[in-house]
Amino acid sequence: MEAKYRWTLITALAPVSWGTTYYVTHHYLPADFPLWGAAIRALPAGLLLLLVHRRLPTGSWWWKSLVLGFLNMGAFFALIYLAAQLLPTSIASTIMASSSVVLMLFAWLALAERPQPLHLAGAGIGVAGVCLMLLSGPVAVDMRGVLASVTAMVMSSLGYVLAKKWSADVDVFSLTSWQLIAGGLILAVAAVAVEGAPPALGAPALAAFGYVTVIATALAFAAWFTGLRHLSAGTVGLVGLLNPVTGVLLGTLVAGEALSARQAGGLVLVLAGILLGQRRPAPPRPRKIDEQLCTQL
Repeated sequence: MEAKYRWTLITALAPVSWGTTYYVTHHYLPADFPLWGAAIRALPAGLLLLLVHRRLPTGSWWWKSLVLGFLNMGAFFALIYLAAQLLPTSIASTIMASSSVVLMLFAWLALAERPQPLHLAGAGIGVAGVCLMLLSGPVAVDMRGVLASVTAMVMSSLGYVLAKKWSADVDVFSLTSWQLIAGGLILAVAAVAVEGAPPALGAPALAAFGYVTVIATALAFAAWFTGLRHLSAGTVGLVGLLNPVTGVLLGTLVAGEALSARQAGGLVLVLAGILLGQRRPAPPRPRKIDEQLCTQL
């Protein structure tokens, strides 16, 4: 049980750091270059991890890296970058929170991991908490951003399950670096074709990209795939709900936003849902001896 909590804490590093990217992207990164923004995030992160563990793909991992790189890194980063520019953080984070349920469904289909009642209950409570925490009233919604968020959420959920299914014989650093490099190369080609030359970056943007690349990408995805290797998809999906929690707390601590009673209540619900999903289901109660004898007879 202690090992499970250790892996859970490691996994939590990912959504906590991802929760900061909406703020960083919205305030410091160029708004009109989603493909270049995603490529600059992914490719250096992948090369950094490749330096840490120098191993190249072999055999089927060449095409698997391309598939996972597209689902988890390439298209995902571009869509998230676009959503962060088109949507309020509250809407984007709420949509992504539903990935906790979608991840369980894909794991059920691809890995035969039947969703546990505690996981489903935790996800329901957690998503309700996210809605209470973030959806405080009518806001302007750009449907392009909604479509980008939903597509990113579905694609990444599928990609995470495929990575869990395929990666038993590959170390986590290599698994993560191959995906990031493949996704980054795909993004770079698309960026040149669609957006032309890369944007000029000032010191604040370079510092922001440095943070997003090293912390919120290289380290975060290594932690996330470590969790997927050692924990069930349901458990990992619930831990992902820390993403919007981090966004709200960051807005309170950094941007000076007030934390309302409604948001505090939603935050408590999210944490309760996460903790509920970490509980071990109660073992079935043994039948009485006479019931067992009757069954045998």
